[in-house]
Amino acid sequence: MNKNIVARIEQVIDYLELSVSAFADEIGVQRSSISHLLNGRNKPSLDFIMKLVTTYPEVDLYWLLKGEGNFPKDESSPEKSKNEQREDIFPEKLIPDNPELDFPSPSKKTVLAGEPNKIVFFYPDGTFKTYRAKKD
Repeated sequence: MNKNIVARIEQVIDYLELSVSAFADEIGVQRSSISHLLNGRNKPSLDFIMKLVTTYPEVDLYWLLKGEGNFPKDESSPEKSKNEQREDIFPEKLIPDNPELDFPSPSKKTVLAGEPNKIVFFYPDGTFKTYRAKKD
């Protein structure tokens, strides 16, 4: 299975018409790591795979890992727009309509008193980081 992934990586390099050194520089990995990978000394890491598919969106992740799908990606297949993708991740209505629940209207501004006890940063890749206030 590992040899198949390496063969697909070689196919990507050939398709892009890059030298192995240029390919390593493009995806942001050490040149020696590509050499070790192509020679069978090392297996591709998840970090390596993600850098490759992030740098080259025409490389389908499932094709690279499992050999399923097409390379380059089939452009004729309808892809979701960014708005449709956001709706899948962040649906507008998180809470179903229920007259018994009394939630403030989003149009009304609420003034909060005191200090925040938690701040959450949401990143585009779906991850988040939470910071909590120190308690004295």
